[in-house]
Amino acid sequence: MDNIKGFTLIELLVVISIIALLMAILIPVLGRAKIYTKQIISSSNMRQIGIAIEMYADDNKGYFPETSHGLSTPEARKRSWIYTLNKYLADVDKVRICPADPKRKERLENKLSSYILNEYIAVDNVDPFGNPIGTSYRNKFKLKRPVETITTFVGADKLSASITSDHTHSSLWFRPHPNIPWDAIRNDIQVDRYKSGTLFLYADTRVEAVKSKTIKQMADNYEDFAKP
Repeated sequence: MDNIKGFTLIELLVVISIIALLMAILIPVLGRAKIYTKQIISSSNMRQIGIAIEMYADDNKGYFPETSHGLSTPEARKRSWIYTLNKYLADVDKVRICPADPKRKERLENKLSSYILNEYIAVDNVDPFGNPIGTSYRNKFKLKRPVETITTFVGADKLSASITSDHTHSSLWFRPHPNIPWDAIRNDIQVDRYKSGTLFLYADTRVEAVKSKTIKQMADNYEDFAKP
C-alpha cells in the first residue's frame, strides 16, 4: 500500500504566508483600480455636464445656468442648474451623481447633485437694488479665458443635503485673515474625492484631474484659481 504523505506544519505555514503576502499586494491594487474606475465614470459625467452647459449657454445668449442662490420658494428646485440642463442630458439622474460620493443615495433621493457650479460663473454680486457689482462672469461669450475658467467642481462631503448647496462660495475663499483659504475651499469642494485629487470641469468642456496637493499650494499662495 502506497504511503500517503501530507503537508508538514512548516510547509503549511509557508503556503499561508505566501497567500497572505499575495493578498497584501493585491488588495491595495484592487482598491486603487476601483477608485480609478469611479474617477473615470465621474469624469464622463462631468464631460456630459460640460457639453450640456455649453449648449444651454448657446441657447441663452451666452449665459450660464443659474443656481438656487437666494431662492427659498418651491420654485428654487426648478431653477437649480442641474435640472435646467435636463433637456440637454440623456439621463440627468445618471450623470448628476458621482459613484464615489458617500452621500450619493441621499443626494439622488433629494434631487441634488454630487457636482456644484463655480459661484463666479453662476452668481453675480448685486447691490440692494439688484444691480451687478464688479465684473460679471456669467456670460460665456464675455469670458477672457474660457479655456482656464472652471465651471463645475466635485462637491464636498460636508455640504448639506439642501438644494441651496448647489454652488461654491469661491468669492469668499480668499478673504483676509482669520479666514483660512484651504479650509474655506474644502468646505465647498472635495479635494481628495479620488484619494490623490479631484476633478475640475472647464468652460471648454474639458475635464482635468487635479491633485489635492496642487490645490493646497494654490490656497497657500492665495491663487484664486476659481476666478475666471
